[in-house]
Order: sequence, then structure tokens, then C-alpha cells
Amino acid sequence: MVFGNLSDDSGTGVAFTRNPATGETGSYGDYLDRAQGEDVVAGIRNTMSLADMSKKEPVVHAELERLMKTLEDHYRDLCDIEFTVERGKLWILQTRVGKRTAEAAFRIATQLVDEGKISMDEALMRTSGDQLAQLMFPQFDLTANRNLIATGIAASPGAAVGEIVFNSKRAFDLAKTGRKVILVRRETSPDDLVGMVAAEGILTSRGGKTSHAAVVARGMGKTAVCGTESISVDEKLLQFSVGDLIVREGEVVSIDGTTGCVYLGELPVTQSPVTSYLEGSLLATAKDATPVVKAVDRILQHADEIRKLYVRANADTPEDAQRAKTLGAQGIGLCRTEHMFLGERRNYVERVVLAENEAEQNAVIAEMLPLQQADFVGILKAMSGYPVTVRLLDPPLHEFLPDLATLSAEMATAEALNSTITPRDKAIFAAVKRLHEANPMLGLRGVRLGILIPELFKMQVRALVLASLEVKKAGFEPKPELMIPLVATQRELLYLRETLEEEIKKTLNGAQLEMPIGTMIETPRAAITATRLADYADFFSFGTNDLTQLTWAFSRDDVESTFLPRYLDLELLPFNPFESLDQDGVGLLVKIARDQARAYRKDFKLGVCGEHGGDPRSIHFFHNLNLDYVSCSPFRVPVARLESGRAKVMKS
Repeated sequence: MVFGNLSDDSGTGVAFTRNPATGETGSYGDYLDRAQGEDVVAGIRNTMSLADMSKKEPVVHAELERLMKTLEDHYRDLCDIEFTVERGKLWILQTRVGKRTAEAAFRIATQLVDEGKISMDEALMRTSGDQLAQLMFPQFDLTANRNLIATGIAASPGAAVGEIVFNSKRAFDLAKTGRKVILVRRETSPDDLVGMVAAEGILTSRGGKTSHAAVVARGMGKTAVCGTESISVDEKLLQFSVGDLIVREGEVVSIDGTTGCVYLGELPVTQSPVTSYLEGSLLATAKDATPVVKAVDRILQHADEIRKLYVRANADTPEDAQRAKTLGAQGIGLCRTEHMFLGERRNYVERVVLAENEAEQNAVIAEMLPLQQADFVGILKAMSGYPVTVRLLDPPLHEFLPDLATLSAEMATAEALNSTITPRDKAIFAAVKRLHEANPMLGLRGVRLGILIPELFKMQVRALVLASLEVKKAGFEPKPELMIPLVATQRELLYLRETLEEEIKKTLNGAQLEMPIGTMIETPRAAITATRLADYADFFSFGTNDLTQLTWAFSRDDVESTFLPRYLDLELLPFNPFESLDQDGVGLLVKIARDQARAYRKDFKLGVCGEHGGDPRSIHFFHNLNLDYVSCSPFRVPVARLESGRAKVMKS
């Protein structure tokens, strides 16, 4: 036992061999004279820096510096050291590898490479995708005065400030005038897409990390706080309340998607230089590039050089495709065409469903063709030279039709008041009743819709072929791939493949274009009968979102706001299976399908296009299964690139 409180030449301290907050070289720490044990961190008196200690105890300080260097050379890493000085004699109590911020992790790793202490592989292993994600998003300056009013689920990282708006169209209109808005909803739906795109951030009182709001926000790189249960949203009165506090439309709030905090008023935001670098507006070699930007660049480049997994993006617009390519995506693994017919275009799907005969239905589909072709032209140009996997329409029809309960109430009210009901209203009501499903996510969608209304899928194939030929003629290099969704049987796949191949041949009319046709593995049956599907598929892409839902019998949109938090609290589940892949269950299905596909053909192409494609833990699993690529939201592409490199080093 040694004592730092015996005399004026005694004391205790904590030292770091480098700055654990910034990664700067040089010793960093605190010293407190005439103190013992935990006094340094207890805050009983103000401590002095190690620089000040050198003036008071120069001999002891010099010995401490020498020992710190010895320890760091031995451990080849930042060391956290506790020491005591007793009557002028230095005692080292303990040392350990020190904790550090994300910025410090990248900077220290590259410094140690330059000093010859570690290799680039080891530098890559000392950083992580989660740390890179922390560096990518803007953050609030929390030194400013702030008024915390609520805390929800941190659904999509970042810092967003704006006046609250409760209606998506109003959010869009205000954003067009240059005003910054935060869209506030109980929960979002596909109808809110236009407002979500326009808003700086999204705040919901319901839902979780994989709710519609969270998934869409992450895909767009928007800040989102979901499941803020303490907030009561009144969309009619255009206000929300937190206890006795009422916040009305037009008032400014600041939401932190990294912590889930909601603040009343405007907080100052600090932008991320790492994001500027990743988006191409700041070169790592530029004079104003910060040390952390240079460090991230070196480590990310090394990850790209060694990784086996290709990284693609989930993107549905030319803008998202271009952004993904800038962020390092090597193609599009999932282009969700149903997203192209939301918002103003939603009436096309409604008219297809309401058509009274096949001729009328085909006429509407013909109107959709030039719109779809233009969409594909923009995406294929943005991704020239890289594969673009287009998923044929997979819309649960309830997303495109009015709510049955609402329509029933409106019709009953009209009848009670003897109001006029138009033929169109009657037709919509009849169609919604006819098509209503108790569980639309397990109903008429995906491949089933293509079989029931074959002209829809044929139109999409024609549009993709025509767009590819147009792009090719303009000097670009289109690499389209067709993906059939929600297949469960070999016969479904064979029937549609023959139909689509015939349409491709007819549209090409002698022109040359390679267009592989594959399928999504989203149902457990598809996974365990993959050998049969492999006969008629050029590739498989695992839709791990739906595969998780169907394996667990969980509705992603519902469980996070009901029993899942309780399950996690009780440790009945170790993690949310929609955030990180359930390797024992869903992962086993992926492995079974992998084994069957590669037994059928050794080079059978396999990828992942669910949200798990951007999750660090899941990426290591996919790498170990020897899959070909993962696909994720554009803003998660750098994270996937880094983690794919780390997975390669770990398995080596």
C-alpha cells in the first residue's frame, strides 16, 4: 500500500499516453497533490495537468514520462495509467489499454502505423464501422443552453433543427420556400414520403428502430427519433404535449437521432468533416482536411484493398444512386420500384386496381411505361458500369388504397345524411372491400401480384430494356438485373421467368443486352428449397427484413412498440433481430440456401439486400458465409466497406 496524502511531495494521478478525446500525441492527464485513491476523479479539489506537475515535481514527472513510453511501446497502444507519488517516489498502480473517442481511435491507429508499432491490418481492426458512423453525422453543440423535453428511440443518427409540422404536404410546401421543418407524426406511412424527403428530421411518438419512419429515414440519411412515448401527438390541433407542456406547429425543436433526445428551441449544429470527405466535397489531401479525415481515408482505402465482399446500395432514385456511388457503392443491390409509384403517382396503381376490365387496366399500365423508363434511365446512368438490381413491383396493396375503416365511416355518414355518393367513390369502396386483407404483408404482393396482373411486370421489363438501350446509345454502360420478389415455389419462378424472358426478347427486337434474372429469398420455404429455385435463377438476394419477419412471426412495424422492448429488458432476446441478423435462426436459413445454391453451381451469385447488409455484426457473418455482396442504405455504405475489410482480417 502506498500513500499519496502523506506530504507535499506526495500525490496521485491518472495519465494517458495520448489524448483519448482527440488522439493528439503527447501525454495527457491529471495530478492531485496530497491526495489518495479516487480523489482525482471524485472532484474534491481541482487537479493540475501533467505539464503543471512537471514544474512542481520535475524528477518524478520525467520518470513518469519514461515509464509511459515504455508501457506504450510494450502494449503498442494508448495506455491509461494510474499512479501514486509517495514522498517523492513514483509508484505505478496499474495500466490498461485506454478507452477513446471515435476520432481518437482512427488518429491513434494511423499514428501507430507511422511509428512502426502496428500494421495497417491491425489499424483497421482497432477501428469499427460503428465508430465511423459516429464521425459521419452532424452533432449538436451541447455546451450551449438546452431544454430537454423528451427522449425517444435513436432511430437514425444526426442532428436536425426546424419548426414542427404535422402534415407531410405542408412540410413539402414549407421546405420549398426554404424553411427548415421537423415532420411530427404518431407514426409515418408511405403517404408521408414526400414530407419526409422535405423535412430536416422526423419525430414520431410510436415505432422503433425498424419502423417505417426509421428505415426510410436511414435510407435517406435523415435524422429520426421514434417511439417518443412521452409525447402525445394531436394531428388535428397541430400540436404535441409532454406533460403540461404544449408545443404547437411552427415552434422550433432540435432532435438528436444519435441519442434520441428532443430539445425545445434551436441548438447550434456542428458539421462533420468526415461526411464532407466521404461525399467528395473535401479531399483527404486538401490543406483544410483535418487529421481525422486523413486517418479515415487511409483506413478506408486499406479496407477497400483487402475486402472480399462487394458493397452495393439500396437506392430508388437517380439522386440516391449518385450519392451511393460517391460514398463508394459498387452497384445497386435493391431498387424498390414500388417506391416510384407513391406520392403523386399513387393514382396509377389505384387506377390499375379499380379498372373495370383488362383493356382499361392495360391502358393505365401503358401510361406508366414512360415514367418507369425515365426512372430507370436516370438510375442506370448514375450507376454506369456497375450492376443495378431492379426488384419488380412488391407493393402491399393497402399502401396504395384508402383505409377500409375510414372509407366505411365516410360511406355510412354519407348514407345517413342522404348525401350524393359518386360512382367513383362507390367503385373505390367496392375495390377496397374486395381487396382488403387481414394481413396484407402476407397477401397479394410480390410475385403473386405479377401473376395476377402480368402486364404490370411486363411493363417494368419493357421499361428496363428500353432504358438500358437508351443509356447504352448515350455512351454509358448499363448493367441491369431483374429480381422477382417473394417467391416461394419453383413453379412461380419458372412461370414468371418464361414470361419475362419472352418480353425481354420481344422488346430487344434483335439488339444485344445481358439481363440476369434472379429472385429474392424472403420466405423460409424459398430458403430450404433453394436447390429447386436455383434451376431458374441466375442469382439469389436475401431479403433479410421479410425473412426475419416470416421466421419469427414478428411484424416489424408493430413489435417494437409493443412487446419487443420488454423482451430485450428481460433478456429474452439478446438484441433486436431487425437491427442485427439472428444468426442461429434466420442465419441458418441463409446458410442452407447458400449451401444448396453453391452445390448446384460453385460460382452461384449470392447477396444480401435487407437492412442487415449495413449492420457491422451481420456483415462479418455474411463474409464468413462467402457471399458475394451486401447492399444497404447509401449512408451506410462507408460503414459496410470498413466492416467488410475488418471481416477479411479477422478470418485470415
